[in-house]
Amino acid sequence: MYTNIKTDIGISTIRDFLTTNLNKIPENFPHEFFLQVLECVMTHNIFSFSDTYWLQLTGTAMCTPSACAYATITFGHFENSIILENFKHELLYYKRYIDDIIGIWLPPITNATTSWDNFKHTLNSWGDLQWKIEEPSSNTTFLDLEIQLTNNRVIFKTYQKEMNLYLYIPPFSAHPPSCFKGLIAGETRRYWLQNSPENFQETLINFIKRLLDRGHSLTNIIPILMDTAKALDKHIHIVNSPNANDDDTLFIHRIFHPYGLSRQDIRRLYSKVLEPHLNFKKMTIAMSRPTNLRDILTKAALTLPENINIQQMIQEHNTTHTS
Repeated sequence: MYTNIKTDIGISTIRDFLTTNLNKIPENFPHEFFLQVLECVMTHNIFSFSDTYWLQLTGTAMCTPSACAYATITFGHFENSIILENFKHELLYYKRYIDDIIGIWLPPITNATTSWDNFKHTLNSWGDLQWKIEEPSSNTTFLDLEIQLTNNRVIFKTYQKEMNLYLYIPPFSAHPPSCFKGLIAGETRRYWLQNSPENFQETLINFIKRLLDRGHSLTNIIPILMDTAKALDKHIHIVNSPNANDDDTLFIHRIFHPYGLSRQDIRRLYSKVLEPHLNFKKMTIAMSRPTNLRDILTKAALTLPENINIQQMIQEHNTTHTS
């Protein structure tokens, strides 16, 4: 989707979006400066391949922090102003997640075929972006769901691509143990919500087999599955909701290391040394993974020079633009 959004159409759409929503934007927002910076980002994107460097000539500037929001807003503005307005009587339901759209189409009593053809033509009339459109049907696949309409009932099943490699966290990874527990708990709960009991059992068995293929053992998997099952039986969320009163909770954050201090070690040290001198009623220990090669080699964040800040840049731009 991204590389098929023409830059001139995208920038003009953002301009129209800002104008349309003027009453929702702060008065001091630098519209022209923002649009000029956005155009600069979209037309001067340089990327590397092996030992060569390339200038991207068309489409959304890939791998830039603005890419996702830019693509979503530009086509979203077209949807709100054209698609949903012109076909509001036929579209009972319409939702898009990035480049996947699902909807419920109600054909009119007359000219049903013509109306559907007009919708497809309009959807593909926005620049070079062309959508692969399925014909209306009682069953489809959307994201990770197989959806089927049978006897006025909507039936769901987890959809899994045949080419998916299922590269789950291996047992020798330096991720905190909570990441592996969260993986099993989250996937199990998702399968439970998306499937019938029969399909859930089949999908869960396949999930366990894939974990074993990654090197995990049933000894480590079964206790987590049992805890997850107990939570599902009680109809509660696996992930606890945050405590409303954080003032009574001591939060400790550490970078996880396989041979470093464990949560139990920290709690024991806290109880022995600090607890008598502090007034916290609870303690939450958060472990995050250490920096990996990907974090170092594929940085996406840009930093300004130390002697320049964003407000200074806006002020200089406005002064130049006014003069």
